[in-house]
Amino acid sequence: MADFLIVGGGIAGLSAGARLATMGRVVVLEGETVLGFHSSGRSAALFEEDYGAPATVACAHASGPELARLGVLSPRGFLLVGQAHERAAFEADAEALKMTVIPPAEARAMVPILHPEKLALAGYTDAAQDIDTDLLMQIYARAIRAAGGEIRTGAPVTAIARGAEGWTVTAGGAEIRGRILVNAAGAWADRLAALAGLPGVGLTPMRRSMAQIPAPEGLDSAGWPMVIGAGETWYMKPQAGKLLVSPADEDPVEPHDAWADDMVLAEGLARFEEMTTMTVTRLETSWAGLRSFAPDRTLVLGPDPRDPGFAWCAGQGGQGFLSAPGSAAVLAEMLGGPASGQPEAVLQALSVARFR
Repeated sequence: MADFLIVGGGIAGLSAGARLATMGRVVVLEGETVLGFHSSGRSAALFEEDYGAPATVACAHASGPELARLGVLSPRGFLLVGQAHERAAFEADAEALKMTVIPPAEARAMVPILHPEKLALAGYTDAAQDIDTDLLMQIYARAIRAAGGEIRTGAPVTAIARGAEGWTVTAGGAEIRGRILVNAAGAWADRLAALAGLPGVGLTPMRRSMAQIPAPEGLDSAGWPMVIGAGETWYMKPQAGKLLVSPADEDPVEPHDAWADDMVLAEGLARFEEMTTMTVTRLETSWAGLRSFAPDRTLVLGPDPRDPGFAWCAGQGGQGFLSAPGSAAVLAEMLGGPASGQPEAVLQALSVARFR
């Protein structure tokens, strides 16, 4: 029997598994044939520790040292831009993200494609960094296996039964037993809870679309910062000689293997074009992921008061990678492990008890 039976092989399940592997034997179950297939494999991969709800931000701040130690961070920078009529949204974003307001000319020196007539407001932080998401998931998977744990892919959960000593989960045609069941099922987390006989917490999966377009000819975009429009109406990030552009959509959907909506993508690309001198003539590829939010847009961590043998690690809302080490430490503390260092107010804000 596993001490911790984790359902979900994305960044939430793997980071939790690596931390919990220091406390007992871990088994991770992933329904897809590869790890990080859904949201984790479709992330914008930026470490911006001041992005999100306060308790999630606390986890992100706690995550920085471990992410740096693991060698998965590299410089990127984060640039906020807006037109004159977007001042209220710009000022709110600049304050929340702790950005320094800079002259538009300085912003255009960083990203020469910004439109000289439209760009009126700019803010910048050099604290934002890229995350090597694939490497981070590999590191956590290796840690689980090195501690004697097991990771099973191609093992979708079809049934869950509660017993006196723990749980029996039917996954991939096999029965696996565990003392504590950890729900790291992402967009499917409420459905997994229902299989276990517990109510959900009101998670809402929301689609986030992305397009890859060619970088502008004659310009080296490799060192450009990530750029976001005021009010998070679009964003752009250089990657591997290309530009990734997103409409920053948050459309509620049912859990599924998401794909980009052509109309939503077109609207986002139009907003990108409006703020730049580029005309998008060709999409090289497009995709979408699901960002799942609790009603208060804060992580959901720890044992369920209705059954302490069922623990949650859900509601990452697009902040799974940047908060992974910190949230895994909180989860471990809530399951009897060492103190995470987070104050009681943060632990309460993250706890499942707020929904019960």
